[in-house]
Amino acid sequence: MDEYGRFVDWDKMDVSAQSQDTKELTCTEFQELKQLARQGYWAKNHSLRAKVYHKLISNIPCRTVTPDANVYRDIVVKIVGKRSSSSLPLPEFVDNSLVPTYCLNAEGIGTVRKIILCIANQFPDISFCPALPAVIALLLHYSKDEAECFEQVCRILACNDPSKRLIDQTFLAFESSCMTFGDLVNKYCQAAHKLMVAVSEDVLEVYSDWQRWLFGELPMAYVARVFDVFLVEGYKVLYRVALALLKFFHKVRAGQPMESDSIQQDIRAFVRDIAKSVSPERLLEKAFAIRLFSRKEIQLLQMANEKALQQKGITVKQKSHCFSMVCVVFLRQNVHLAVHAENFKSEIVSVKEMRDIWSWIPERFALCQPLLLFTTLEHGCSLSRFYSHSEGHEPTLLLIKTTAKEVCGAYLSTDWSERRRGGNKLSFFGTGECFVFRLQPEVERYEWVIIKHPELATAGSETENHSSPAPSSLSSGSAPSDPSERLSPFLSARHFNLPSKTASMFMAGSSECIIVGGGDGQALYLDADLNHGRTSHCNTFNNQPLCSESFQISVLEVWGFRD
Repeated sequence: MDEYGRFVDWDKMDVSAQSQDTKELTCTEFQELKQLARQGYWAKNHSLRAKVYHKLISNIPCRTVTPDANVYRDIVVKIVGKRSSSSLPLPEFVDNSLVPTYCLNAEGIGTVRKIILCIANQFPDISFCPALPAVIALLLHYSKDEAECFEQVCRILACNDPSKRLIDQTFLAFESSCMTFGDLVNKYCQAAHKLMVAVSEDVLEVYSDWQRWLFGELPMAYVARVFDVFLVEGYKVLYRVALALLKFFHKVRAGQPMESDSIQQDIRAFVRDIAKSVSPERLLEKAFAIRLFSRKEIQLLQMANEKALQQKGITVKQKSHCFSMVCVVFLRQNVHLAVHAENFKSEIVSVKEMRDIWSWIPERFALCQPLLLFTTLEHGCSLSRFYSHSEGHEPTLLLIKTTAKEVCGAYLSTDWSERRRGGNKLSFFGTGECFVFRLQPEVERYEWVIIKHPELATAGSETENHSSPAPSSLSSGSAPSDPSERLSPFLSARHFNLPSKTASMFMAGSSECIIVGGGDGQALYLDADLNHGRTSHCNTFNNQPLCSESFQISVLEVWGFRD
């Protein structure tokens, strides 16, 4: 018997994982390890994978005092006593999560609960960690005994490298990760996001399941391959794979009727049965084909979402609402709650249309309700009044209705007061979260050019020699040499090298005009009298124009976000 097979039911284990081919892993360079992990080098040899896991986890930087195997042997009898393993209650911080059995035998299934209780004893600062049972169950397949598994899990939990995030251990971290995943879906899986909005009253309730897909529903052969790469590359791998799962779900189920009355249940069922349609290799291939990801990007977005939750006082799970592996979506103002039919009144968009727009905005601002700041019907067609009512608010939503009944607009991430930083010169500002959209005659959203076409940024950084522009310029700063640390334009455009203003512009304003756009070649130009405007449309990206090339404004509104 394999020395690492004590807790394995080999009848359930993938035959390919039982290969006895002798393999060794001698490389230590990160890039080589990354390639081997992605290729599944140790996936077909059980003992080799166990040794690699032990080596990778042993190299995780940890707190000075981290519980080890000897600690487990000292405390397990006191904590578990003579109770049956199957009857052991789980601590609150696992939130009644699924405890996957994967390919564990009866002894292994009971041991998972014992280890969870011992970890709860040694880590009193853990307040919310629903992924823990799955991680323990997985590692138990590759451990000589339960004490070794305990030590490995403790090292993962006790990681003290601020740049290496592994497992969420607080509700704040978990909830913000759900919001971050929602933001990423909104950017990189727009077709799937559109489906979620159409069939679910609250998309975040769906996205709050993202860790459950990975650590609960995904079959053993798949989650082990994901974990291989996760131990080498870190938390961002989880986002990648979850996005890939959603893309495959949409591709396989597009046009088909829902199998249940809940999109959540349909996705869970799809992930459980993923072997019917997608192999582990194809899943990882799709995950790593998603462009424009960086560690810094995810860290920035996560921090922004955590800050928004803290400002709302959402830092702990409310015990009165219990969901299995579900964050407290009732604390988020979903599109139906944020846009109240009885309180919302616009001369441009209906409640339904505003809810559609709300489903596109970053999750941290979906916590807010729309607040009308400026309308030409009340405040007149004055650009100075437009600025005075809009400044001090970040972000804002611009809505325009033309005399031809076309409706378009823009989500603008940055305060209009930023325009002053360029002095009298018209300079561009804003971040990659900005987008322009059209509601009439058809609904369409246009992202920032660089989001969908990152090759423009690459070309620009390679071919252009940038000077040191003003702070408000989108092209200021130099990109770090390490791609994983480079700030993408997703959140902080001013730190990214871009080829030209016309390819990257989003917001600019002076006393004479406003320019908004640049998303997929779409741009709006508004005259100082706010009566006339025109659009710029680049055919490179094969999109329809926002509205008529030259138009007259019937109504213009600016909306802010109210807590």
